[in-house]
Amino acid sequence: MSAAAATGAAKMGSAAPAGLILTLNAGSSSLKASIWALDRSSVLGAALAVCQVEPLGEAARLIWREGGARSESAIGAADHSRAVAAILRRGEALLEAAPLRAVGHRIAHGGAEFAEPRELDAAAMAALVELAPFAPLHQPHNLAAARAAMEAFPAARQIGCFDTAFHRGHPFVNDVFALPRRYYEAGVRRYGFHGLSYQYVTRALAERAPSLAAGRVIVAHLGAGASMCAVKAGRSIASTMGFSALDGLPMATRCGQLDPGALLYVMERDGLSPAQISAMLYKESGLKGLSGISGDLRVLEASSAPEAAQAIDYYIFRIRREIGAMAATLGGLDALVFCGGVGENSARIRAAVCADMDWLGLSLDPERNAAPGDAPRDIAADGAATSVQIIPTDEERVIAEAAATA
Repeated sequence: MSAAAATGAAKMGSAAPAGLILTLNAGSSSLKASIWALDRSSVLGAALAVCQVEPLGEAARLIWREGGARSESAIGAADHSRAVAAILRRGEALLEAAPLRAVGHRIAHGGAEFAEPRELDAAAMAALVELAPFAPLHQPHNLAAARAAMEAFPAARQIGCFDTAFHRGHPFVNDVFALPRRYYEAGVRRYGFHGLSYQYVTRALAERAPSLAAGRVIVAHLGAGASMCAVKAGRSIASTMGFSALDGLPMATRCGQLDPGALLYVMERDGLSPAQISAMLYKESGLKGLSGISGDLRVLEASSAPEAAQAIDYYIFRIRREIGAMAATLGGLDALVFCGGVGENSARIRAAVCADMDWLGLSLDPERNAAPGDAPRDIAADGAATSVQIIPTDEERVIAEAAATA
């Protein structure tokens, strides 16, 4: 046994796992990872370590949580491959203490083909590369992390988990654009995203409140990326996101819903190239573009600038508008669930979203809404017709479970 493996085994003590699962969740500006234990029956246990490298670029930092302790260290310039390498160095003791059975990867876009977790063999990787133009901010990074893991762990199975898969059962009317039919056949469809988060949250709601989960639910995943999903009896029937991860709600730096005529006008007026248009829509718009200050809602909430307030107002307006649309799609509403960094942590946003929405049965208890803590909870006012829940999402657990069983 190597010194690293001995150290890892000592950390785990008599409860050393029979195997391990590693998850990698590569975003545009960060890389999340976690190491999970498998028992002798290949049942997934607790996360042994959870970490994140952010921001990717010239001054990346590694944040590591293990056994209730948290550490943070500078790792210098890092792209996705170097971030993976830094995580593997830091987790060497754990990763050598038991066999690594599989590595699970979040893949943003699975297209029409990938509706279930899938082993990332050569054919799958080639197909996923072809989908990169559908999700240019995420797909190339997801695949770069997968390649780095394949190189580091050639004997481990590499399992892809797709953010679009949860939405693959949409009715035709929620899957199509009113373009010439040939484009639908070519794959220009409403795919929806954040599916791993919605999968976890709908399952958690079913465990907490089965009768609600069996009904009509809107899940609001609000973070740097933001979307909403209409769920009926546990199945996605509509999403605010469409062909790409640009549609629907305004996000930190992404535009959200946009009249294509406005885009054509801007392209012609300023003579913008496709690359410039892409950079504007993905990196310069949303809350950052509207405020001219930041895409971070925490910064905007702390700002006294009128532009910050206007950006927040627009964000809230769009969420409320989409709640109405989703409720119409569902034929009513039994529960609204908040998740994601903003949804879980901003009492101000939740209160503003639900204000004067009694017509839909939404009414918050101010004290429950403002109470700190990260445990799932109901924040609706007593007697409210519609449940309002906060359920912290856990995409990493969904990925780990898929990697353990696929």
